[in-house]
Parts: sequence; structure tokens; C-alpha cells
Amino acid sequence: MTQHVTRSASGSPDRPYDELDISSRAFWSTSADVREKTFSLLRERGTVTWHPPFQEQLLEDPDDYGFWAVTRYDDLVEVTKRHEDFLSGPGILMENLPAELVEAAQSIIGMDPPRHTKMRRLVAAAFTPKQMRRIDDRIQANARMVVDDLEKALERDGGQTDFVAECAELLPMHNINDIMGVPDGQRQQAAHEMKVGTSWNDPEFVGETKEEVLGRLFQAMTFSHGLATSLAGERRENPTEDLISSLAHAEVDGETLTDEEIGAFFVLLTIAGNDTTRQSTTHGLRALTDYPAQRAWLLDDLEERMPDAVEEIVRWATPIMTFRRTAGRDCQLAGQQITEGDKVVMFYSSANRDESRIERPHELDLSRHPNPHISFGGGGIHHCLGNQLARFQLKALFTELLTRLPDLQAGEPELTPGNFLNVVKRMSCWRQS
Repeated sequence: MTQHVTRSASGSPDRPYDELDISSRAFWSTSADVREKTFSLLRERGTVTWHPPFQEQLLEDPDDYGFWAVTRYDDLVEVTKRHEDFLSGPGILMENLPAELVEAAQSIIGMDPPRHTKMRRLVAAAFTPKQMRRIDDRIQANARMVVDDLEKALERDGGQTDFVAECAELLPMHNINDIMGVPDGQRQQAAHEMKVGTSWNDPEFVGETKEEVLGRLFQAMTFSHGLATSLAGERRENPTEDLISSLAHAEVDGETLTDEEIGAFFVLLTIAGNDTTRQSTTHGLRALTDYPAQRAWLLDDLEERMPDAVEEIVRWATPIMTFRRTAGRDCQLAGQQITEGDKVVMFYSSANRDESRIERPHELDLSRHPNPHISFGGGGIHHCLGNQLARFQLKALFTELLTRLPDLQAGEPELTPGNFLNVVKRMSCWRQS
């Protein structure tokens, strides 16, 4: 059904909001299972649905009248492939943030052609299969080191420790900083500043007031851009084999990257590379604890079965839950009339549970093959450049964990409320006696 849309005197769309709540902080403070009940009802609508703006935003926008929720698998894939209709440049988050923060943090995922085309060509060389194979040995060495340290932490802490702090966040921190070329003395602070960038809903990291949160976010971006700019300057004079060197010397059709562009990509890779792997690892261990038969199946042939298991863990975790687009012109989507300027939000956590495309989507099935999950995007120009890096890391870490600690158990995860990343802040772990 096509919905006719007019604008009121204030400029707001004259259309009714769906009665199901996906805009409140209360909704995003519940568990994924609870949210899925609402998403399931929205998918049954058979179309995209119109909702009020996200509540209690850091930056109020009087022209923000709401968003279209894309909860069905096929509709999400369509949006990703229609990049001329649905733009990334205005921002990729449900929430409104200052333009300076958007520019400093989103890099290529917040760009549209032709700028996106140029930037992606410049950075894509760092993520070729050949480059991934080159760093695979380093990833495996870091996985061994991290599990070594986890064993020590379990012994030090009386048999139970925080899996996030002692394992899940450490492997991607070392790998991303190895790839980028960040020195040992600076990588811990770099990782901490990026944690601020993904935890603006958590007073523990950023404070209570909007002023505190925005100030802390700007502080984190300033540090990260300063570090990237300093490293890029050094690598222009003395290049090495790290990614900063590649970015500092990258050239396509006579064009090179500015310090600001290198800084924004550094922020993007540090956030995306750290948090997506961290969340997949944490949710994955919890899933193996909740489904012991699946763990037993995997342990029966770890090497052969791990690739399919990694795909299912990434689907199950769906570490990035939403991405926003903005309508670049009047158009139609799933029978609805979309107006230029409308926010359109893709809900990956819903699409990865869509019964029309994922068989038995609410069951963990590590043998699922093929696995058409869209945790790395639904295709199109913004498909995740680092998808192979994430797969390499997850395969290396789970192989090491399940070989050396096959009985490792996970407690109830402590989640950070939010609508973007599926963040586990803490989760205890122990060896089953």
C-alpha cells in the first residue's frame, strides 16, 4: 500500500507513528530477546514503519520528526543497494550528533559517491586477501598471548574473572594496533578513547550530563586524530609495513589522503575493528555456554567446523545493530512513500532473525550453511571492508580458547544500553569443574 504524505505547517510529515516503541531508551535498555519480540511484530507489518525520533538525544533537532524502521531482511538489502536514494553523508546513527563529530569519526561509512568512491579505493588495498594472509600469523600469535593472559587472570582471580577485560577486548586491540602501527606505549590509551566513542550512553565512561558526554566525545576524537596525524607524519618520512604507512602514501589518480581523512579512518577502524570483534567474541562465548550441545558438536572437529561456526556467531551476536540512511529524494520503499530528508534506519538485529530468509533464526546452529546473515552489511557500496579481518580474528581466538579452555563458561552479560553497538560491558567467566 502506498501512503500519501504531506507536510504540516511546521514542516513535519503528516503521517501517523506506529504504536510499537523502538524509540525510547527503555526499549534499548532491554535484552536482545525482549527487543526481538517487538521486531517480530514489525516484520509482520510487511513494510517499513514510521516512528518518533529517538528520545533524550544529545543534540536536539527541531527538524527531526522521526524515522522509517527497516526491519525486514529484503527491505534492508534493498536500502543498502540504493545508495543514490538513501544517503550516508548526513550521518549513520539514529541519534543526532554535532557535524564535527560525524566528520571526525565516520570516514567512508558516512560518505556518498563520488567522495566515498575515492576514499574506498585508497583504503581498500589494506584489506585484500593477500594483506589478510600476511597478518594472519600475527593474529594467531596475539590469540595465543591473550589466552595465556586469560589463564593467568583466572588463576589470579580465584578461578573467575571478567572475560571482556581479560580476553575479548584485548585481541582486537592488539591486532588493530599492530595493523595500524600504533606503538605499545600508546595503544592502551587509544583503545580506551575509542571505548568512549562507543559508550556515550554509559555514565561510567562519559559522565551524566549532555555537556559532559559531548565534551568527552570531542576529547576522545581529538586524541585519536592527533595520534593518527603524528603517526602519518612519521610514516611519510620513514614508511614501514603498517596501515598508517599505506594510508600516508596511498595515491589514486594523483590524489592522496589528508591528515583529517587518515584520522577519521583511524577512528573508524579502531571502533569497528575493536568493538565488532569484541562483541562477537563475548556474545559467542555466552552462546556456547547456553547451548552446550552446539559446543560439543564444534569440539568434535574444531578445525573443519570453525568457519561455519564463526558465521553463526557473528549472526547471533549482530554486533552492529543499526545503521541510518537519509532519503536523498522522494522515492518509494516497500510500498511506502519516502520523503526527501526522511531518516531511514536499518535494523540488522531484526533482519538477522527474519524467518523469511533465515531458517530457524532463533536457534543457534553452528553448522548453518549457507548462512545468509547480514552482519557485515547487505551488499552495496558500504559492505564492510574489514569482514575478513573480523573472521580471521574470531577463528583464531575461538580455536585457541576451545583448544586450551574447552570447558570455559560465561556468566550473565552486563550490557551497555544503546541502539548502535550490541555492547557487553562485563561478563564473568570460569572453568567448569
